[in-house]
Amino acid sequence: MIPLEEQLAVIRRGVDELIGEDVLVEQLKAGKILRIKLGMDPTAPDLHFGHTVVLNKMRQFQDLGHKVLFLIGDFTAQIGDPSGKNATRPPLSREQIEENAKTYTDQVFKILDPDKTEICFNSKWMNAMTAADMIRLTAQYSVARMLERDDFNKRYKEGRTIAIHEFLYPLTQAYDSVAMQADVELGGTDQKFNLLVGRDIQREYGQAPQTVLTMPILEGLDGVQKMSKSLGNYIGIFEPANEMFGKIMSISDDLMWRYFELLSFRPLSEISGLKEAVAAGRNPRDVKFELAHELISRFHDEQAAVDAQEAFVARFQKHEVPEDLLTVSLSADGGLPIANVLKDAGLVASTSEGLRMIKQGAVKIDGEKVSDKDLLLEAGFDAVVSVGKRRIANVVLT
Repeated sequence: MIPLEEQLAVIRRGVDELIGEDVLVEQLKAGKILRIKLGMDPTAPDLHFGHTVVLNKMRQFQDLGHKVLFLIGDFTAQIGDPSGKNATRPPLSREQIEENAKTYTDQVFKILDPDKTEICFNSKWMNAMTAADMIRLTAQYSVARMLERDDFNKRYKEGRTIAIHEFLYPLTQAYDSVAMQADVELGGTDQKFNLLVGRDIQREYGQAPQTVLTMPILEGLDGVQKMSKSLGNYIGIFEPANEMFGKIMSISDDLMWRYFELLSFRPLSEISGLKEAVAAGRNPRDVKFELAHELISRFHDEQAAVDAQEAFVARFQKHEVPEDLLTVSLSADGGLPIANVLKDAGLVASTSEGLRMIKQGAVKIDGEKVSDKDLLLEAGFDAVVSVGKRRIANVVLT
């Protein structure tokens, strides 16, 4: 059996807040196999590295011998999580939810051990709930307590709409913990209110309150805003290996350590050793290579990681392209003219400037001069685009 302090060190790694730790410690001392809950609503078909922060923690619990319950919120997705929203969000259709849910298991098993994971759908118990059951559930919580939540409170004070069904979201998520008899529930820091409601509702239904473990929100490639597909600063876990490698190499040296802590499975002692080596003069680029290799091996395979590094070296180092080059992802719905790509990537101030730079022979794609001002770039395009010697970016069209 793994010593208690070693277990706690693994559990606490990267954690923002651990609520109910005293109970957790007693359960671990008693050798209890804990029921670890993580819920995700299938609101989008693709997961990115930001989503994997909590999945990594689930895998660590698996490796410690605990039971992992991955909940696909096919019922709660119909309500729509109001966390952090300043307006009522439209619920998804059943068809959208089912389509998105199909992809989730394939993606999460890139991290979780399928033999040690139980997949749950909250429609199983929520669809069976009667009107009387729902009234009983809503009676366990007051409107005043709901309005303590920051986003609800702000919208209420500003006179913005709060639909009654939005109050049902944290209650339904809480009831999931009752139905699943969760000992521990994981979530991002933006989920703290919902997770705490789970503790309250479990008490009302005669269960011991779950330990709450919140994980930080991962910064995107810009190192400032949270990783988000809509912001274009994300790394998708199903992205091609070469694209994934280039994006990882584009992050800053400081952000690299944050990614090591939250995304790598290396022991913290090894990461500390890498930090010391960089402080002593080792090139941080080489350490970033190790991070990229580990992550690509996980989401693709070992050979894909090797090939991606070789392709990166051939493109960036041999052509004297900056190693910290920022990757810009753009939507190419129907294709994008080259001048629009230059503008949207921030390489020129306007499309007219872009056309002028092309005419002057200042625009290059992977080192090759662009002469066709009508060039149309389509989804799948992935290349280094430059305007002159100083304005340069790795542009990816999706």
